[in-house]
Amino acid sequence: MVSNVTRGREPERVRQFSVFIANRLGRLHDLIALLAAHDVHVLAMTILDTTDSAIVRLVTDDPQKGRELLKQSDFAFTESELLVVELDSATDLNRLVAALLEAEINIHYLYSFIPQLHGKSIIGLSMEDTDVGETALRRHQFSVLMQSDILR
Repeated sequence: MVSNVTRGREPERVRQFSVFIANRLGRLHDLIALLAAHDVHVLAMTILDTTDSAIVRLVTDDPQKGRELLKQSDFAFTESELLVVELDSATDLNRLVAALLEAEINIHYLYSFIPQLHGKSIIGLSMEDTDVGETALRRHQFSVLMQSDILR
């Protein structure tokens, strides 16, 4: 007999947009103002600056709406998963890095989030293997956040 039970969807990992913009006055403002005008809030951001262009990596509270706005406004971007972890204290950063070293996971980059949940710091990590990284951090009792955890 075939069961008609529908399984719940797995929680989605946090989505990060890497937006490519010309390195000129006001372009970052254009990007942030576009999102804000449509009630899409930037929760984390980092910028890699070069002479001619910049890569703005950001996390929003509404990735679906953010994606649509970026497409409609002709911003060149890519999208990827970001492992987001809640830290209780500054000493947790050392434990986090040690846990990833133990699992032999390289961190490509990390950056902090603007808001804090429950008075705790939040960081986003890009690494070579997000699945293995998440497993290692959960094994060391880190709270790994999903997209639904960071909604406003």
